[in-house]
Amino acid sequence: MPENLSQGLADLDWNFIQQSLDEHGYAKLPGLLSNTECKEIISTYEEEGNFRTTIDMARYRFGVGEYKYYNAPLPFLLQQLREGLYPELAITANRWLEQLGHNASYPVTLTEFLDQCHQEGQNRPTPLILKYEAGGYNCLHQDLYGKVFFPFQVVFALNQREEDFTGGELLLVEQRPRAQSRGHVITLKEGEGLIFPTNHRPVLGTRGYYKTTLRHGVNTVTTGTRYSLGIIFHDAK
Repeated sequence: MPENLSQGLADLDWNFIQQSLDEHGYAKLPGLLSNTECKEIISTYEEEGNFRTTIDMARYRFGVGEYKYYNAPLPFLLQQLREGLYPELAITANRWLEQLGHNASYPVTLTEFLDQCHQEGQNRPTPLILKYEAGGYNCLHQDLYGKVFFPFQVVFALNQREEDFTGGELLLVEQRPRAQSRGHVITLKEGEGLIFPTNHRPVLGTRGYYKTTLRHGVNTVTTGTRYSLGIIFHDAK
C-alpha cells in the first residue's frame, strides 16, 4: 500500500495497465486507497451537503441499492483520483479512437476535457458513492450522461469482501458483433480499483479492428453492506 494517494498514482505501471486494457478491455489497479482513506470516503455518505442528488435504484428499476452523486467542488481525494488518472487514460482513449478510424480528440488534461463537456451543457459532476445491502444488486448498464463522454471509468472497493460483505462481484458483459456475449466476473479488495470501458472498445480481428459494446453491473450482495466509489470523468447534463 503506498504511503499516500499521490505516491500511489505516481507509481502506477501504465505500460502494464494499457496492455491489459488493450488485451482484455479492463485493468485492475493495486490498492491505491488506504483503509483510512476508504473510511474517510465512506464517512461522506451521511453528510447530505456533499451530494447533488441521491438515487434509489429500485425506484427506477436499476437494481436494489442507493447511490449519490457528489457536488462540486469534489472532496480532495476524489479530485486527486479524477485528475491523476485522466492523462494516461486519455492516451489510451486516443489510441482506441485511431484504431477505429477516428481522429484523436481527447485533450491532455481533465480541465480541458471538462471544458468540452461544459460547452455541451454538461455541468453536473458525476463521481458517486454506491451502497448495497444484503439483496442489493445493479443491473447491467452504461454511464452516459450526454453527447460528450470519456471512454473509461474507474470503480474502487471501499470495504472488504468476505469481511464486510459477501457476494457483490463486479460484472462486465461484452457484446460482440454477430456472436454471443462474453462475461467477466471481477472481485476487488478494499482500496483496489478497476478501469473499464464506458461504452465500447476496439478488438483486433482478421480484417482489422472492430467495435464491441460493454455494459457493467454488480452481482447480488448476499450478506453485509458493500460500498464502492465510481470515478466518471465526463460531467452530466
